[in-house]
Amino acid sequence: MAPGDAARLLLLAAVWGGSFAFMRVAVPALGPLWLAFSRVALAFVALFALSLARRSIPPLSAHWRGYLMVGVVNSALPFALFCFAEQYISASAAAILNATSPFFGALIAALWLGEALTLRKIAGMALGLAGVVVLVGWQPEPLSGMMLWATLACLAAALCYGIASVYAKQRMAAVPSSAIALYSQLAAAIVLAPALCLVPAPEPLTPLVAANVLALALASTAFAYLLYFRLIATIGPARALTVTFLIPLFGVLWGVLFLGEPFAANTLSGCALIVAGTWIAARIAPHPAKAN
Repeated sequence: MAPGDAARLLLLAAVWGGSFAFMRVAVPALGPLWLAFSRVALAFVALFALSLARRSIPPLSAHWRGYLMVGVVNSALPFALFCFAEQYISASAAAILNATSPFFGALIAALWLGEALTLRKIAGMALGLAGVVVLVGWQPEPLSGMMLWATLACLAAALCYGIASVYAKQRMAAVPSSAIALYSQLAAAIVLAPALCLVPAPEPLTPLVAANVLALALASTAFAYLLYFRLIATIGPARALTVTFLIPLFGVLWGVLFLGEPFAANTLSGCALIVAGTWIAARIAPHPAKAN
C-alpha cells in the first residue's frame, strides 16, 4: 500500500471513529432523530455543493430505488440507532460494537448470496460475540435496562451496515460510488424528515453542540465518504474495508481524550476480542499475482 493510501486509511479511521464522540456530545441537545437528520441533510448539501463545483451532478432517476435502499439501511436507520444508543452508553462502547458489522455482512452474504460460511468466519464471529459479552457484561456497575437496549441498538445498526454492504455488492456494483454517496444521504434525509414531527424541536444550540453537529455531518459523513471511495478506487474495496479494524481504536481514543471516558478492563478486553474476531472473519485471503 502506498504511503498516501495508508495515510488516507488512518485519516478515514480517525474521522469515522470521531463520529461516536460527536454524537455523544450532540445527542442530549438534539435527540436521536434530529441529530441523525441533521447529519445526513448537511452531508447531502456538502456533497451536492461539491458536485456542482465539479460540474458533475450524477443522474438520479435510473437507480433511485437503490439509492433509497442504501440511504435507509446504510444511513437513516443505523445513524438514528447509534444516536439513540449514545444517550445511555459511552462513545467508546458504541465504536467497539460498530466493529461487529463485518460479522453480519458475512452472515447476510451466506444467506443471500450463498457465499460459504467457513469455519474461519464462524470462529471470528464467535470470538467477536465473546467480545460483546465481555464489553457489555463485565462492568463495575450493574447493567441497566436502557444500557441493554442501547447495546441491542448498536448491534442492530451493525446489522444494517452488513445488509447494506451485501445489497450494494449485489445490486449497485455498476453505479458510481460518488452517486451512491450523494443520493443515499438525500434519501436518508427524506425518510427521516417525517419522523421529526413526532419529537420535540431542539432548543437553540450552543456553540459546542453546533460544532459537533457540523463535524459529524461534514467530517465524519461527507468528507469520510469521499475518502472511503477514493480508497476503493486506489486500493480496492477489500483493503479499504480494513478501516473497520481501526475505527474502534480511534473511537476509544477520542472518547478517553476528549470525553473523559474511563479506559476500563472490559473496554480493553472487549475491544481486543471484537477486533481480533473481525480480522479473522474478514481477513483478506492472499491471491497469486496476475498481470493487469
